[in-house]
Amino acid sequence: MTSLDATKVPCLAVVGSGYWGKNLVRNFHQLGALKLICDKNEVLLDQFKEQYPDVETCLALSDVLTREEIQGAVIATPAETHFTLVREALLAGKHVFVEKPLALTEEDGLQLVELAEQNQLTLMVGHILHYHPAVIKLKELIESGELGKIQYLYSNRLNIGKIRAEENILWSFAPHDISVILMLLGEMPETVYATGGSYLQHQIPDTTLTALDFHSGVKAHIFVSWLHPFKEQKLVVVGDKKMAVFDDVSQKKLLLYSHKIEWLKRIPVASKADAEVVRLGRMEEPLRAECRHFLECIARGQSPKTDGREGLRVLRVLQASQESLDRNGATITLAESSKVKAETNVQKPLSYQLSAKGYFIHESAYVDDGVEIGAGTNIWHFSHILSGSRLGEKCNIGQNVVIGPDVTIGNGCKIQNNVSVYKGVTLEDGVFCGPSMVFTNVYNPRAEIRKMDQVRPTLVRKGVSIGANATIVCGTTLGKYSFIGGGAVVTKDVPDYALVVGNPARQMCWVCECGERLPDDLECLSCGKRFLNLSGTGLRRRPRA
Repeated sequence: MTSLDATKVPCLAVVGSGYWGKNLVRNFHQLGALKLICDKNEVLLDQFKEQYPDVETCLALSDVLTREEIQGAVIATPAETHFTLVREALLAGKHVFVEKPLALTEEDGLQLVELAEQNQLTLMVGHILHYHPAVIKLKELIESGELGKIQYLYSNRLNIGKIRAEENILWSFAPHDISVILMLLGEMPETVYATGGSYLQHQIPDTTLTALDFHSGVKAHIFVSWLHPFKEQKLVVVGDKKMAVFDDVSQKKLLLYSHKIEWLKRIPVASKADAEVVRLGRMEEPLRAECRHFLECIARGQSPKTDGREGLRVLRVLQASQESLDRNGATITLAESSKVKAETNVQKPLSYQLSAKGYFIHESAYVDDGVEIGAGTNIWHFSHILSGSRLGEKCNIGQNVVIGPDVTIGNGCKIQNNVSVYKGVTLEDGVFCGPSMVFTNVYNPRAEIRKMDQVRPTLVRKGVSIGANATIVCGTTLGKYSFIGGGAVVTKDVPDYALVVGNPARQMCWVCECGERLPDDLECLSCGKRFLNLSGTGLRRRPRA
């Protein structure tokens, strides 16, 4: 690093190394800061081991948070996980870099900002365009007055490519443009309104147009779409002296136009001028500059350009835009036009606080009467816990989860998004249910025939991990610490410590309690635990001699 002594480079872990995370892995490794890569995809981690043999890997966030030498966590996971992961990292005393958006609600974002400030930790949001040389130069041109009085801005972020189901186009693309526009103007909008269309997936907009009105009289429009015939990333700033165009797809990143409007016989006539290419000097990869900035802020105790409060401002505009979308383009007025409230004693809604018994229920979740919830358990957005169900301590129930009725969940279980745990299913302690995996409870259901008296019980023993999109056919028992591969279809009992994959699921090997595959001698190379093969029923822990 040129601006930071190599002996003072902080040690970091990247959490989430997929679509965008792999770019963070590359940059932080080249900057000499990458110590650990955390991801749930073992195949991906094996590839990174070959590519970066000096970097360690792990499957669990706890392995990151308990490592004292890890000073910072870089979060590049789906947006719906940001609040939980950032909060856990801050509580563990780690500095945090999180990709956009900071969180999914203003309340959650404010909680993270205050937690970082109270613990004197760096919290930085990945608004990469703040570190782009062309955007930095554009800000200088505006502040110097070269463009004159700014009249309006518009941005297009368009492409045909990766289409997401977990978030709409507004939350996926628009944070970049909102962040840059707020930075260039130095003010928050007074009103926001947005319209869009959902063409591929129900109620997930593929294209949106957002309008921002500012107290200064400036207006801005943001058009984003992942259903567009070609890629375009362009920001136009119109002043009364000059116009500027930032085109991130073109080799000529920043152009100035000295167009003038002349009045001839009371009629405005445009006098056009050729484009002037703005020289930017040395072009450093914006992501590299962003990563370097995070390391410098940790080492020097400085506040990042895109700190938590900057992320919170963007989040407020996103949330207002989403509200307008939900209300068919209604105009939403932001309470403050200049800044987000910074008071740390703001009283949060009751639904965002821990209950007297020490558990947390998001305001959008539903919990029926007659439900027991253990201390330290979190229940997130749009989930429903039906009557008669019992949840143990320190469980994490993700978004859009349905549990019950009359279901028992043990302590320390993690149920990821879009999972339904129906009547007849029992989870013992420490069970992990991956996103969108499926439990059934009736073997041969018919819509026209009620068969709830034919429910077949399913028992998931202690420590089991079930991969994303797996299906567990009712009437089976998953042995303790067994591992069900993603997409597997389980039709019969699974032995203790067995790894099964495929449709129908078949055993591939044995796994340790730590999740690592066991060699032929059944002694874990990772944690050293030893096992005995009991033939048919699975493995049993063997004490050391």
